[in-house]
Amino acid sequence: MSWDTGQHGAAELPRGTLRKSASMYTEIQQEHSDSASILTHPDYIDGNPDLIKPKKLLNPVKASKSHQELHRELLMNHKRGLSVDSKPELQRVLEHRRRNQVLRQKKEEEEAKKLQSPFEKELLKRHQRLDQLEKEQEKQEDHAPEFIKVKENLRRTSTVTGEEKAA
Repeated sequence: MSWDTGQHGAAELPRGTLRKSASMYTEIQQEHSDSASILTHPDYIDGNPDLIKPKKLLNPVKASKSHQELHRELLMNHKRGLSVDSKPELQRVLEHRRRNQVLRQKKEEEEAKKLQSPFEKELLKRHQRLDQLEKEQEKQEDHAPEFIKVKENLRRTSTVTGEEKAA
């Protein structure tokens, strides 16, 4: 078996290539050790008892109660085999209650409409017709020429002043 010829399997490398890669590895290691000596080491590693050793700061997000509760809930859901997208039980119950309440209100409104007497229904129809007529009159007044509007205003003011003189 000869490394120099490279006649064996594709996985085997010639000896020259291995020497180059090995020398490159040692060069990288030497460069790394040179750069490590440039960096300063903290004094508290030396074990000087007079120095106050720094404490690791707490992450304010992880320290918060809400984060801890959420994390605990996620762990419990994972243990139970629930997906993360599922809602908490309280939220599901509240939504169910809201949905039921809305359905009950709609049913009550429908029943109230059904229980109206024929007289109330007729009154409602007349009221709606009157509203429609008022809207149509307003539209016609908006489309009337300007001189007709001014003429109507003059009539109103003349009747008001005539009534004031009579009084």
